[in-house]
Amino acid sequence: MTETTPEITVSAQGLSRRFGAHTVVDDISLELKRGEILGFLGPNGAGKTTTMQMLTGNLAPSAGSIKICGVDMLDQPTAAKAHIGYLPETPPLYRELTVREYVDLAARLHRVAKNARTSAVDEALAHCNLSEVANKLVGTLSKGYQQRVGIAQAIVHKPNLVILDEPTVGLDPNQIREIRSLIRELGRDRSVILSTHILPEVESVCDRVVILHHGKTVFGDTIDGLKKFHGGRIVHIGLRRPPALEVLAAITGVAGVEADGECSFRISFADQCDPTDALVRRAVEESWGLFQLVPAQTSVEEVFVQLTQKDEAAA
Repeated sequence: MTETTPEITVSAQGLSRRFGAHTVVDDISLELKRGEILGFLGPNGAGKTTTMQMLTGNLAPSAGSIKICGVDMLDQPTAAKAHIGYLPETPPLYRELTVREYVDLAARLHRVAKNARTSAVDEALAHCNLSEVANKLVGTLSKGYQQRVGIAQAIVHKPNLVILDEPTVGLDPNQIREIRSLIRELGRDRSVILSTHILPEVESVCDRVVILHHGKTVFGDTIDGLKKFHGGRIVHIGLRRPPALEVLAAITGVAGVEADGECSFRISFADQCDPTDALVRRAVEESWGLFQLVPAQTSVEEVFVQLTQKDEAAA
């Protein structure tokens, strides 16, 4: 990467897409910096695929703008797409070609200069640990190796942005670990957008998370921000001589109490309330033996379920 390479690789503002009277994507904005891996999540029908089609220039937005490394996707689509490497959920593989032949074909399609093509292919194969199978037919490889071939075709032209759609689907645990390691490596000097339904995968490899629901962004933050998503409205409290749950639940501002163990409790706060001071005061006054009071951390799965099921639960 050169010093003049833009730091902001993706800038999408106010993206919307309508099909007739149906709005599939509704006013989505996102920005991605070099070196960031973004987890792109949402239930089926949330608008993820449509958004990725717009980001890759395969579908024009009904409204909004997209810039890839500062290049406007609508005004200069060819130049903008040159910065992108894309692996769809079903890799576009030619099973009758050898691995090297296929990656070389991808390099040509990406307009890699002829005098740089051999080294670009060799580098992509090495990056994806494919050098030893370079002369094997793609169709004879395992699913895991075929996914690696798909990633190799997406990076052979050294794009600044790599978009991966379900890259570990159908793989065994060892293959998943290998692909995750490769994704982390890709994210060192470029941006990666990872769309997946395997939620622990997001915590494992991503720096930031965006969750879509009904075409809208319902969450967008770092992994650390996600773990504090409740905004301090849930805490873990440790008491050596705890009272009955009813006593804790009766403190003003406490919405619910769950026992995490004999001396540990998960306490949720009512909206617009923070009973932390009251909890500490009661613990001291009544000698409950307070030894821990920390904000609860949540997983990607917990936040995902909370945000994408709340509408259904209210219906």
